[in-house]
Amino acid sequence: MAVSQSPKSPATLSRRNCLRYAFYASTATAAAPLISACGGGSSSSSPAAPVSPGDLTGAELNIPLGPLSEISGLNLDTATQIRVPDGFTVRAIASSGLPVTTPGGAGPSTFPFVWHNLPDGGATYQTEDGGWVYTSNAEVAGGNGGCSAVKFNAAGEVVDAYSILTGTSTNCAGGKTPWQTWVSCEETGDGICWECDPFGPGQGIPKPSLGKFAHEAIAVDMENRTIYLTEDSGGGRFYRWIADANDLLPGGNQLAMEAGTLQVLNIEGYENGGYPETPEEVRTLKSVSWVDVVRPEDPQGTVRSELEADSQIVPGTNFKGGEGLWFYELPAAQRSTPEGGSKPTKGLVFFTTKGDNRVWALDIENQLIELIFDNEQIEPDFGDVDNLTVSPWGDIVVAEDPPTSPNSRIMIVLPSAESKVLVQCEHPGSEICGPAFSPDGSRLYFSSQRRNGSGETYELVIPESFRSA
Repeated sequence: MAVSQSPKSPATLSRRNCLRYAFYASTATAAAPLISACGGGSSSSSPAAPVSPGDLTGAELNIPLGPLSEISGLNLDTATQIRVPDGFTVRAIASSGLPVTTPGGAGPSTFPFVWHNLPDGGATYQTEDGGWVYTSNAEVAGGNGGCSAVKFNAAGEVVDAYSILTGTSTNCAGGKTPWQTWVSCEETGDGICWECDPFGPGQGIPKPSLGKFAHEAIAVDMENRTIYLTEDSGGGRFYRWIADANDLLPGGNQLAMEAGTLQVLNIEGYENGGYPETPEEVRTLKSVSWVDVVRPEDPQGTVRSELEADSQIVPGTNFKGGEGLWFYELPAAQRSTPEGGSKPTKGLVFFTTKGDNRVWALDIENQLIELIFDNEQIEPDFGDVDNLTVSPWGDIVVAEDPPTSPNSRIMIVLPSAESKVLVQCEHPGSEICGPAFSPDGSRLYFSSQRRNGSGETYELVIPESFRSA
């Protein structure tokens, strides 16, 4: 049975209507160039003249569609109780509390590593033999969290599993660095980030310079020596950390993540505790600015409370429940200058906020932000948008943490158009976590965090026809 994906109500913006018509009247490949023609930005490769913030009304980013926008149908896999699109297959690769097994299911392998409880955020890493590693956090409290990894050979067979972090608490998401490490984030009031080596057993290294707060995820923009961070709190902020010059390690391609400046984002018109109550307020481009946090060495939730109690300014726009986060560099052929910008968009930072079920896109070059998804774009409503990743081909993929629904989904966000369901887990009381594509894009890994009480991790095999730009 296919899931209904019609909108709740007619979209009000011209580009949403234009994209909807273009997408359903033709293929996604044909529709992608129409994004800029439907009221987006200039299609010229030359920089546009800067305009005042008041002139940004109606302006939107140019975000191409990926091949997963063409998926159709959802079919039930009875072994996993997961619905996947036509031509896709899914299998369990690890069950919490049980030894990781070989794909044949014959029993424990030669590495009797027991998979962790409450699997959460994750990422994949290419290995020298053509295989890859998938990391997975443990969202377990009381110093019993951490992160595990499972290793695959070039044929996609499980060949090893091990721990890369222990003794931490409530490790929710995190982020992959360009220098091939995993940063695991603690979602506690004084939580910090831990850098881990995904390629073998080990223990992570704390990175308190990245701030103390209910960390959710990070994303690295190496060109600008900047790390972006989300905070999972109803009164949370969206952060960036700019590395000091001496934090750049020899070779110039790695950050120590030990010396830098922590800042929070302000959306123009919603500065210092402001919040855009309705989606319509931020569905088109808004200018942003950054301000240093107060007392970066202290837990930021505590700092905000103390500033409020003293009637002082609390820096940063309020982002309610920051979750998934991803840095994506647009291919050169897909870059254009948006209205209000001065140069072609190159780097995009996508992030989610579960308190209002929104997906945001931040244009790094032009310091502009746009709301690209809210619940008018999917039926039924998404419960809580959560972890986010982007495929090698540019598909924006968001997992669901439903507070009441018996099912949870992974959706493909089609900016300003009707989003589509990629995966539906029929696991009452659970949520989907840790979506991450294999390095070649042939597989998507994710977990159902509380299936059978403690969680299970899966591999979705993606047909070749959906793996090209």
